[in-house]
Amino acid sequence: MHRRTLLSAVGLAIPAHLLAKLDDALAVGLASPTPPDLSRITARLTQARARYDMGDLTRLIADLPELLTNAHEAADLHPRPDAYTLAASCYDLATLALNKIGGHQASRITADRATMLAKLSGSPVSMASSARCLGIVLRQEGREAVADQVTLRAIALLESTGLTQPAEAATYAQMLCASAYNSARLGDRDRALSMIREASQAAAHLPAILGQRHAFSSAHIAGYTVSVHWRLGDAGAALHAGHDLHPSQLPTPERRGRLHTDLARAWWQWGKPEQTASALLAAYRHAPSEVRDRPAIRQIAVELAERHPRVAGVPELTLAVSHRHRSRPSA
Repeated sequence: MHRRTLLSAVGLAIPAHLLAKLDDALAVGLASPTPPDLSRITARLTQARARYDMGDLTRLIADLPELLTNAHEAADLHPRPDAYTLAASCYDLATLALNKIGGHQASRITADRATMLAKLSGSPVSMASSARCLGIVLRQEGREAVADQVTLRAIALLESTGLTQPAEAATYAQMLCASAYNSARLGDRDRALSMIREASQAAAHLPAILGQRHAFSSAHIAGYTVSVHWRLGDAGAALHAGHDLHPSQLPTPERRGRLHTDLARAWWQWGKPEQTASALLAAYRHAPSEVRDRPAIRQIAVELAERHPRVAGVPELTLAVSHRHRSRPSA
């Protein structure tokens, strides 16, 4: 019981004052001493994405108020496609980060703003990326059917481009993965598996160049396939899909950590506590925030501590998740 209390009391590792500052920025913005500069905002967005990829959500949340304020101001001052696309990208990143930590109310605001700005940009890639983020938020609201509609419209929009540009083709493959996951959430097994196969075929024609923003490879598809199968309730198929996928094939700690948390969910679904703990510890080693800050994943750790406190790996996992991250956000 002590272990459960310890884990539950810790809550999110994101300091409350950082979340409050972000909420205030979404409501009224921040005072900016200098006019927003698109090149500076682009550099800040690159830094923020690096924090997300490294799983450094505390520093990312600390950066978001200024980044979102400046990006939105820049779009107002420079009403042209590149400014709108940049601002939409900033709000997309905020949506992904907020969704991870359970900030669903704020993530709906950022997703709506990203959708609006992406539409103003006229860029199919920007609109599809924002649709993907909005779909994530809608799923969290329990509106899977609406999320599916949003995703399918984005897929149709991308198809209308002819997919001649690498960014269009890569985003198209990613949206097919999102559609597969939506289908799994809706319980449509046949369509889920059909969509993930279609995504695999689309990704096969893409260059697997890691480190680029729109890079997408067969390894990414395998990771999504794990997610689709465990969501369909087929733990064995999920584990089989991830069996030959090595974390080194994925480009960022965030994606590697996510792979292990999905494998942990499959093991947990299959009733294997030791393997679940091992997978969660592996995820923690790659990206601690994937275990510590995501409510659904942290709940598995809570249940492991309560039901299987003496199973190998569980005491170590309990200590890891209970450790509050205390690094200070950079200035």
